Amino acid sequence: MCVKSIFKKFDQDGERWLALPLYTLVVLTVFLEIFRRFFLSYSSIWAEEVARYAFIYIAWIGAAAAIKERAHIRIDFLLPLLSMRWRTVVCVFGDIATLVLAVLALNWSIEPVITSIEFGSVTHGLRVSQAWFLMAVPLGFTLIILRLLQSMKRDIADLRAGRPVFDGNKLFD
Repeated sequence: MCVKSIFKKFDQDGERWLALPLYTLVVLTVFLEIFRRFFLSYSSIWAEEVARYAFIYIAWIGAAAAIKERAHIRIDFLLPLLSMRWRTVVCVFGDIATLVLAVLALNWSIEPVITSIEFGSVTHGLRVSQAWFLMAVPLGFTLIILRLLQSMKRDIADLRAGRPVFDGNKLFD
């Protein structure tokens, strides 16, 4: 399999590939902890942390998936009233505003990771570097930025070609 096809597959379903093992980890960890607490009368200190941090990663990966599918929360009652050209302009403007916010947030989210690495902070239960879990925010904003750039490229190409703007897909039915 060539590198180009790997990137294409990741572009199509990357967020799903990243989220599925994390969802599985959350479900298995919670199930194991429930079993241990109720049937063995014993609980672990690490299970809650594993589930919490995996869920945080899932949330940020899901935000990038929502940007990709243009399924994020938005108020678009005015969009159907606009012409195709103005609808595209509004969508690109929204993507630019979100991009500015994401770049700022990415910049601000890197500092806690660096601080955690410098001072060697660890989690309470797992006793591993907290930087691994703080990286969820910069990773999420990086994915969001990449998906926003793709969205803007698609919208500008649609505008130039005279096609209607991509209105988005539903993430869930």
